[in-house]
Amino acid sequence: MFQPRSIQSSLTLRDKILSIDYVLVFSMLILGITSMFAMYSTDGGEFKYHTNSHILRFFVFFVMFFLVSLVQIRFWHGTSYLIYFVIFILLLGVKYFGLTSSGSKRWLDLYFMNLQPSELMKIGLILFLAKYYHRISIENINSIRYLFIPITVLVAPIILVATQPDLGTSILIAAGGVVVAWLAGVRAKFFMFSGVAMIALLPVAISFLKPYQKSRILTFLNPERDPLGAGYQIIQSKIAIGSGGLFGKGFLNGSQSYLDYLPEKHTDFIFTLFSEEFGFFGSLFILLLYIIIIYRIIRTGNITRSNFGKLYCYSFATAFFFYVVVNMMMVLGLLPIVGSPLPIMSYGGSSMMAIMFGLGIVMSCKIYKDTPVN
Repeated sequence: MFQPRSIQSSLTLRDKILSIDYVLVFSMLILGITSMFAMYSTDGGEFKYHTNSHILRFFVFFVMFFLVSLVQIRFWHGTSYLIYFVIFILLLGVKYFGLTSSGSKRWLDLYFMNLQPSELMKIGLILFLAKYYHRISIENINSIRYLFIPITVLVAPIILVATQPDLGTSILIAAGGVVVAWLAGVRAKFFMFSGVAMIALLPVAISFLKPYQKSRILTFLNPERDPLGAGYQIIQSKIAIGSGGLFGKGFLNGSQSYLDYLPEKHTDFIFTLFSEEFGFFGSLFILLLYIIIIYRIIRTGNITRSNFGKLYCYSFATAFFFYVVVNMMMVLGLLPIVGSPLPIMSYGGSSMMAIMFGLGIVMSCKIYKDTPVN
């Protein structure tokens, strides 16, 4: 009965390397290299700050991804609660000691980088809930006493992030937490009651929105209401994507992006720049890479033995899907602009760190797929 544990404990470094999902790794590398070319284009075809910083971060966090991968999945299970609480303390630190930029207080100055803990909370919450539901029997999952802790650990960071204010990230954190609960077996009626309560409280929530957040919602409904102000970004984004056609205008030849018609093109709107330069088929290529990454995460969830690993992989795959879809729908004008980076592609150290950390735990589930987690 202890054979699987002993086999996994005696894995050599060579065994671990051979167990790596190289399709996932190759897809991540291709996406990362593609993002470097896109970032090079945002800097006007020169190796300036954003390009150099993005390249450095990708390789640093890619190494971190491998280091996390080699750590036993039992370790990540054992430290899930601690990871969540450390990130939560960092979020509290942002509230009192955070850096303010453009009216938002979202970052902590760690001297070597400005950390955005809300990005890490996307992973921390999934880890916490995956461990929490790992040991609870299906008969007890829908008991009120077992719903109190998940609701608390879900709502607390959402409130902190929403007050930064960062409505987009708080929604994505909520989505990740809800997915874990759904996959764990929480009944649909609880989500229905929560949905009705949210709709009932919507007028109250709108009253707490900042003026620029209300403007984003109105701009989403009618971008032409302020074409030179709040609607400028999304109008230019749609023009850039549409002008790319089937095959694009060519590398470094995107007029909307290259001539600075498109603000913030290195962060949330990196997909817009890429679509203009490489067109519809280039966009399909990026989508294919994301589909492969999501599929490989789900596949890892299918083959891992532990319920913790399955819950984590399935939940992270779904959350990753949300990150991609929300960003692309945002730049296409199908959702309000909420400040959601495109995984690995967008400029941002905290976002890339969180995604690489999350993928590293997925790979740990793959390498130690036969290790029982108690």
